[in-house]
Amino acid sequence: MKYINKISCLFLFLAVAIISLACQQAQQAEPTNANTTIKPTVRAQSPTEAYQMLYAACKAKDSDKIKQLMSKGSLGLAGMSASQQKKSLEQVLENGLVAPTLAPSITEIRDERVKDNFGAVEVYNEKDKRWEDLPFILEDGGWKLAVGELFSDTWKSPGKSQGQVETEASNKMMPMPSNTATNLSEIGNGTKSVEVPKEDKPKK
Repeated sequence: MKYINKISCLFLFLAVAIISLACQQAQQAEPTNANTTIKPTVRAQSPTEAYQMLYAACKAKDSDKIKQLMSKGSLGLAGMSASQQKKSLEQVLENGLVAPTLAPSITEIRDERVKDNFGAVEVYNEKDKRWEDLPFILEDGGWKLAVGELFSDTWKSPGKSQGQVETEASNKMMPMPSNTATNLSEIGNGTKSVEVPKEDKPKK
């Protein structure tokens, strides 16, 4: 009887040992599997670099990198758009929410401005033949596209863009059109009114 009890205890001990060994092997294997699925975090050091990385991610159709280069507000905006259009988030983000990424090759980038945690850079939109001032925000240690913050009015401009300055300068240089039919004159309250010439009454 004692012999049978000893054998039973031995089997029980071996079973516990095997189960413990299996658990240890599973725990050791778990970090390895986790490391293979987790991708390194993308962190752009400037608004210009953020756009360059975003363009490359769009062309590579790397949705994970595109998401990492989007601010929280931009991801929220994309999520709402995806829900309304009945599309996946990846489909809405495939062009990075901005038109210049549609160009077959990266277009000219200029006029990077940074103030506090807000930044901007002008990128040439090849399709529309104009410069686009793209907003960026410093978030989680890297610069990200801040289209969502721009729409929610929480993004602050770091200063006028080169395109805006050039437009204002050209508007100032344009001559005011002259109109000989009407004359503008100042009235007492500081506003302007149109003075209509009176008709000459026929002499009796």
